[in-house]
Amino acid sequence: MKASVFNCNVLELPKILNRSGNITAINNTDEIPFSIKRVYYLYDVPGGETRGGHAHRNLYQLIVAASGSFDIVINDGKNKKTITLNRPNYGLYVTPGIWRELENFSSGAVLLVLASLPYDENDYIRSFDSFKEFIDEE
Repeated sequence: MKASVFNCNVLELPKILNRSGNITAINNTDEIPFSIKRVYYLYDVPGGETRGGHAHRNLYQLIVAASGSFDIVINDGKNKKTITLNRPNYGLYVTPGIWRELENFSSGAVLLVLASLPYDENDYIRSFDSFKEFIDEE
C-alpha cells in the first residue's frame, strides 16, 4: 500500500479525569495500532529550530505533545499536511514512507514518540531526494 498523509491521523487517547491531575495510559495495540518497541522524547529544543527532516521505511510512530506544542509537517511526495499537537491525550499516528518535519516548538515543549521498532539507522531516509526515490519504487 502506497504511503499517504491521509493514513496519518490524530488519535484521541484515553483521559482519566481527576481533580488532582489527569492521566493517560497507553497499552500495546489497545489504544494504538501497533506494539511499542521503543519510546523516546525530545525536549529543550531551542526557539526557531526544526527537527525531524526524515522518513522511515518500516517504522510506525505515535507522536504526542507531552507538554507544550509543536507542528508536524508530513509529506507523502504528493500531498503535504501540517498538524499542530498541543494536548497530551492526542497523538499523530505516522505510517512508514512519510516524510516529517517538526517545527514551531513552544517553550518547554516535550515531544514523546512511541515507536513500533527499536532504533535502526538503516530504516531512516535522511535526504528528501532519497525519499522521492523510495516512494517512486513503491
